[in-house]
Amino acid sequence: MKHYDVIVIGGGGGTKIITPASRLGLKVAAIEKEDLGGTCLNRGCIPSKMLIHPADVAAEINHAHVYDINVDTNFTVNWEKLVHRVTDTVTADSKSIIPKYEANPNIDFYPYHAKFVSDKVVEVNGEQITADKIFIATGSRPRIPNIPGLEGTPFMTSREALRNTTQPKHMVVIGGGYIAVELGHFYRALGTKVDFIVRSGMIKNEDDDVIEEFTKAFSQPGGVHLGMTTERVEYANGIFKVFAKDNEGQETCFEGDALMVAAGVVPNSDQLGLDTTTIKTDKRGFIEVDEYLQTSVEGVYALGDVIGHYLFRHTVNFQGEYLMDTLFLEPRKEPINYPPMPHAIFSNPQVAGVGKTERELKAEGVDYVVGLNPYRKSAMGMALLSEHGFVKLLFDAQTRKLIGAHIIGPEASDMIHMCIAQMTMGATLDDMLGMIYIHPALPEIVRNAARKARAGFAARASQ
Repeated sequence: MKHYDVIVIGGGGGTKIITPASRLGLKVAAIEKEDLGGTCLNRGCIPSKMLIHPADVAAEINHAHVYDINVDTNFTVNWEKLVHRVTDTVTADSKSIIPKYEANPNIDFYPYHAKFVSDKVVEVNGEQITADKIFIATGSRPRIPNIPGLEGTPFMTSREALRNTTQPKHMVVIGGGYIAVELGHFYRALGTKVDFIVRSGMIKNEDDDVIEEFTKAFSQPGGVHLGMTTERVEYANGIFKVFAKDNEGQETCFEGDALMVAAGVVPNSDQLGLDTTTIKTDKRGFIEVDEYLQTSVEGVYALGDVIGHYLFRHTVNFQGEYLMDTLFLEPRKEPINYPPMPHAIFSNPQVAGVGKTERELKAEGVDYVVGLNPYRKSAMGMALLSEHGFVKLLFDAQTRKLIGAHIIGPEASDMIHMCIAQMTMGATLDDMLGMIYIHPALPEIVRNAARKARAGFAARASQ
């Protein structure tokens, strides 16, 4: 049996360990059955943003009339060329990793499926290998709900929707989470009619005010159907019929030449043969780890989506760097300490957040003060003729520290970074108000929200 210093199962987030470990002179087995780079590079973050940017451009064209610019909005899209360009770009990037691994004498690359045969033994392409330390970074995949009639039809998940070279005339989307609204925005902005079937609410993990504002803005073009449960699917002659019932039991049939299912994700732990080990998973299938990211088997670690802790690429990057640091660079027994974990939704409007939501603070019994300022009540918001969007800041009532920030509107994914930095540094309301903001830049909306919070503190003090 071949013995390695390190085995990494998963060539997405696992890249944060594979090459760095090899540079330390450790012998590494890198296992990835699909394209290197993982979901982010091949089926997620990067291709979706390369497609969403053209959609944002199209949305600006359609919105140009509000600035008294007359534009012919009957534009055409070379859809096939657009999708091929994005696909070819990410594919080339993925394939560029293989020669680097092959040229590295400390890396053995296995382009095959891996499964455990015991706690520390992995079988790959009929060969059994072991290592002092094993890292599981196999990610997640789209969840396919048990909808009668769905199986066997050519429906799309995010994977297929990102590489679909034929633009649908009318697409039905099942789901209202971030994948649904990002890819739905891409298709809709470029001319596809889209119907969203949403069982409960849209982007439901966001702050309640953000959900309300987003739902209102995103629904303006029409096609958003809330409180609808998909009952069954029929497919014939290239047309999908999706039957859904509202909360009162009234059934509606939605028809389209494409169907995308965006109903969350499930971890890829079920494909690893963990039943032959003592590695534990929770009831949803996510691998259980301790505060050191170690599984229930000593020397076997897991990171990324497969453990279910913040399902973002920047999360697994942070986890991989933590493992490299504490296990190899400066070995020490130090638990992982997550700084404020941000996120963004690249739809239209954009959404970004970090820290607690107001709903969470209420549930935890935390005393807090809110500062909220709309985009339109700012100099740049006036220039943008903003119809929606705001910055919402949440401060601890006792320490005055920033404990939550939520932004919906243009450039939210960039704007949130000043709040991430301030929260990471333990900034207070006074710190935020003590800095100079460029006039008339969008971050002034953050300052204005902080000023609203200052007024809130003052009102409390006068009571």
